[in-house]
Amino acid sequence: MVHVKTLQEAENEVIDEFSLFDDWMDKYEYLIEMGKSLKDYPEGKKTEDRLVKGCQSRVWVDFEYKDGRIFFNADSDAIITKGIISLLIRIYSGRTPAEILSSDFSVVEKIGLKENLSPTRANGLVSMIGKIREIAAENLAE
Repeated sequence: MVHVKTLQEAENEVIDEFSLFDDWMDKYEYLIEMGKSLKDYPEGKKTEDRLVKGCQSRVWVDFEYKDGRIFFNADSDAIITKGIISLLIRIYSGRTPAEILSSDFSVVEKIGLKENLSPTRANGLVSMIGKIREIAAENLAE
């Protein structure tokens, strides 16, 4: 049987990876690389209803609700933003709505992401987290 990482294990793995870099430029590079790992996002799904409000760059989030879990896919027209959303997807995709809603998303503080982003990107990060939480809340009752 395949061990599915708990939310805590997934968060700790990201925290450990980011702790390998001393310099924030290296962490940005790592985020950019993460963004490149996102699976292709269909052009037809780049619609207004999937657009994250409050982001300066354009970020689309789509999901599939399957077997009680939410699987996210996303894209962005900005490389750092694409890296940020890929980081969130890596941690929260495949989780139950209750798991997502129980998270305090403190991983973004623990890796120092929030304070090392420009104010507009930090607002975008908050909006992306809000979108993930909103999708989880909408699927909680199912």
